[in-house]
Amino acid sequence: MNILFTKMLDEKEVSDILGNHFSSHFLEVIKIKLLHLAPFPLGNNSLIFTSVNGVESFFKNGFKPHENFAAKNYNKIYCVGRKTKMHLRKYGFGVFKTKKNAKELSDFIIENCSKEKFIHFCGNLALDILQEKLPLQNIAYKKVVVYETELLYPKYEGSHDAIAFFSPSGVRSFIKNNSLDFQQIYAIGETTGAEVKKYTTQKIFTGKDNDLNALLKLIKKEGEKISSC
Repeated sequence: MNILFTKMLDEKEVSDILGNHFSSHFLEVIKIKLLHLAPFPLGNNSLIFTSVNGVESFFKNGFKPHENFAAKNYNKIYCVGRKTKMHLRKYGFGVFKTKKNAKELSDFIIENCSKEKFIHFCGNLALDILQEKLPLQNIAYKKVVVYETELLYPKYEGSHDAIAFFSPSGVRSFIKNNSLDFQQIYAIGETTGAEVKKYTTQKIFTGKDNDLNALLKLIKKEGEKISSC
């Protein structure tokens, strides 16, 4: 089966899971630019990260969370996705709560953490779910844009059996100049899948927890059905 990934991935990581029955191709549909900004005191605010890029830019700009929970200024960390959690661990910081998408995280915060004050480090195209929901519940929320996402709007020329998407912005970038004429369409998570559904009535195969390995295993399982036909 031929599959088009709308993101540059580690080819070995992909082939190790998919095996020899899949031919993988990669198309960059968005470009990320980390922004430079002066670090400011985090106080006792809780921190929200909804992407790896948000984490990367946060630390590249010299921000440092206070991890001593006994101190006056202590920063609890919340995030979306296993990959974001692992990237925070790479910098030596644990996560208080991880959810698979922004909606689930906002619901958790409203239910359990309404007295906390939050700073959300994110991109310019981040979904407004947290920004819309938390203030409605009188929860202090501040959004800090630490990276920009540029949509590249590529023109795809080729023939593939399947396509895989990794973000709502990636979906919008691809669909601008291309159709969704594929036997199978994959999305890394529910939020990305919801964006794809705006443009097609076709079934969307959706991975769990915004996790690449889970998505690749799903592609292998469902894609082999095409290969065996």
